[in-house]
Amino acid sequence: MKSDPCPPLPAVRQILAFVLIFLITWCAPLTGFFGMPGEWYAALEKPSWNPPSWIFGPVWSLLYTLMAVAAWLVWRKGGWPARRKELSWYGVQLLLNAAWTPLFFGLHRPDLALVDIVLLNLAVALTLAAFFSINRTAGWLMIPYQLWLLFAAILNATLWWMNR
Repeated sequence: MKSDPCPPLPAVRQILAFVLIFLITWCAPLTGFFGMPGEWYAALEKPSWNPPSWIFGPVWSLLYTLMAVAAWLVWRKGGWPARRKELSWYGVQLLLNAAWTPLFFGLHRPDLALVDIVLLNLAVALTLAAFFSINRTAGWLMIPYQLWLLFAAILNATLWWMNR
């Protein structure tokens, strides 16, 4: 029988890691305080398929939770030393995620936000692939996020185009 190259980590360490990963993940949306939808966004011309504003809170809450669980599942396969590359990609995509709201809503720069969300989609695709290679469940948990970001990028591009 083949032994697991990454033995299970102690339960207390796993719980603490989950809490820390969850908190770090949920820091990304805190940048929303630097730019929230307001009069500027309300005045933008929007496509007919623009989602209602009430949908964003529940969708993002679910996505951030799935992302945190995915990162924790990867971390469980050896901790930071063994999963530095995969978790670094996760961190990069979190930083790009955190930058989008201040760029779009804070600075009123859908063009810069579009560049950011294109890079974010690339970083998430790399994170997703890395996660899949370590833990298939973690990879699957990242897919809704990637799909939402692809939609968000198309919406961002459309808003920029319609309001340039």
